[in-house]
Amino acid sequence: MTSQAQTARKRRRSLSSRLYTWLTSMNLAIALLSILAIASVIGTVLQQNQPFNDYLIEFGPFWFEVFNTLGLYDVYSVGWFVAILLFLLASTSACLIRNTPGFMRDIRSFRLNAQDKSLRAFAHSRQYESGLPAATIVERTQGLFSQLGYKARVKEREGETLVAARKGGMNRIGYVLTHLGMVVILVGGLIDSKMYLKTLNMLGVVEVETRDLPVSQVPEESHLPPGALAGFRGSVNIPEGKWGDVAFIGLKDGYVVQNLPFKIEVNDFHIEHYDTGMPKSFNSDLTLTDKETGEVIEETIRVNHPLKYKGYNIFQSSFGDGGTELEFNAWQLFGDAGTKQALEGKINQERTFDFNGEKYTLEFRDFSLFNVNPTEGPDGNRENTNFGPSVTFRLRDAAGQAIEYENYFQPVEFDGTKYFLSGVTPEVGAQQQFLFIPADRNGSLETFMGFYATLKDRDEVTRIAADLVAQTPQGGQGGAAQSAAARSIADMVGTFVEQGFSALGEQVDRQLAERDMPPEMAEQARESSFRVVQSVLMRAFMETLQAQGIEEFTDQDADFFEKALDVVTVIPNYGSPIFVAPTGFNHIQSTGLEVTRAPGMFWVYLGSLMLTVGIFMLFYIHYRRLWVLIKPAGVNDDGQPTHHRVVVAGTDARKNIDFDQAFAQFSDELMRQTGSNDQNDASTTPDKG
Repeated sequence: MTSQAQTARKRRRSLSSRLYTWLTSMNLAIALLSILAIASVIGTVLQQNQPFNDYLIEFGPFWFEVFNTLGLYDVYSVGWFVAILLFLLASTSACLIRNTPGFMRDIRSFRLNAQDKSLRAFAHSRQYESGLPAATIVERTQGLFSQLGYKARVKEREGETLVAARKGGMNRIGYVLTHLGMVVILVGGLIDSKMYLKTLNMLGVVEVETRDLPVSQVPEESHLPPGALAGFRGSVNIPEGKWGDVAFIGLKDGYVVQNLPFKIEVNDFHIEHYDTGMPKSFNSDLTLTDKETGEVIEETIRVNHPLKYKGYNIFQSSFGDGGTELEFNAWQLFGDAGTKQALEGKINQERTFDFNGEKYTLEFRDFSLFNVNPTEGPDGNRENTNFGPSVTFRLRDAAGQAIEYENYFQPVEFDGTKYFLSGVTPEVGAQQQFLFIPADRNGSLETFMGFYATLKDRDEVTRIAADLVAQTPQGGQGGAAQSAAARSIADMVGTFVEQGFSALGEQVDRQLAERDMPPEMAEQARESSFRVVQSVLMRAFMETLQAQGIEEFTDQDADFFEKALDVVTVIPNYGSPIFVAPTGFNHIQSTGLEVTRAPGMFWVYLGSLMLTVGIFMLFYIHYRRLWVLIKPAGVNDDGQPTHHRVVVAGTDARKNIDFDQAFAQFSDELMRQTGSNDQNDASTTPDKG
């Protein structure tokens, strides 16, 4: 039994020894660093901690789930990444613990036990004979070592003298600093990571909130008191003139709220733009008030110039809309078409309305003060044109289906004609398409909407058609035939307005086919029908102009008429019962702040310094050893040495060609100073010892 127990203990020791050797191996460290490097590249290429909907739109459902499972949306805090960091920390620490004592002993030791045989076996070794006394050789050897920066020790033993020297012991310190620096960096990174927060979440101490709620409505279990986390990185958006005292920390598919020990008030926000419309610089005027002491600090922050207070850093990270107040006209496109109602709204707020018994919701999403887009100038060259401010909103029906629109405040000129633009995105991920509504002489929508209202009014179209029929030779007699003709023309105009030109052509073809007319007469009747519809449309447009007090019909009006007809036929596909025409705004901006607390940053910087110094020490400090062994080579009658054999040997931990030259120069100089008869040349082959 005793023998079996000893065998089992040996096996356990052998297994633990192998595991320890594997843990401290260079291969493992390189493998872990390679995985971390790849993960870091992913974290750099793939923007981190964005809303999940953004990733879903960009990658689609399948790859979204794959990347989410791998945790690539927050790769630096995902479990497997932190596990690798911990593993690398353990490996580096074990390697440091294993090798540091030996290195410390090595740089203190002069290896005074080196023997003649082992010295002569060195790749860098040389021996010669000298007629000088041993004491003189030792003295001159020590002097030469001192000149070259070596520390030397002398040992007398059994009739021979060994002078051992070393220099560059800081090379070994460089090894320790390099590995210790990595350990310090990893510890600092873990201090500032979300590992502790994730542990709190896993233990149920804090819950992740996934709903978009005001801070006051976020449950208490999703709040963290000040100081709960040693390190964190959160964000908050604060409108101009408002204040905040929390930061939102992204976690999983939601967030937790970190309460701050101070209030941050945004007094003002400033932004400058390039000619292209891109932001040039932006900064915020902040007032920070300590909740406990009442201390007040006023400071302007900008990108990379944060406000620092009691270990907290407040960075300028982004900007957005802070609730811009809007004024707009809601033009009805159906029902009582062409009428408008002046309304007000606010970014990040909703407004509901009923139309034909259905409930709709306007969700105002964003406001853009500048919209600079590339256009073709009069000379044919591309140039940047500012389309002016725009508002982005969603129209959501009772079923929850939404269409996104981007409507511009001012008409934009294309090819000499000004249009009111409305960008339409029918579904998430779809390409934006534009509705172009021509602006009238006054740069307004009044003419188009008046014309459109006339075309949507069945009675008005019938009246106009009847007037035209009455002016024909066949229609002057009035009666039922004239009324029927007017109604038929009104039907064709209605088809054109609701379904477009192609549908009108199909309707005319069906009616002519029912009459069984010869082809030539049918074609003439077809063209006549189109001319009649064209006449009704033109008469409706002329009456619209007359209602506005415009009597003279110009080429500009004719062009407007043609473009208006193009718009009329696509309105049924616009997807909204109203056209939102923004008319005014009060621009309110918000500043995006990143609030951080990073006590581990000091250790990361310290570790980086240690790592840098250590690497320089490893590369630029050579750890070298030299030995000079002096042995009697002959004695006189009195037993005193008549001459000595001198063995010179050396080694360099780096094993580079520089040491070949340095060893040769040292041995040559020693031979010159001590007088010699060289017995063999210095070797410059790689060190074997």
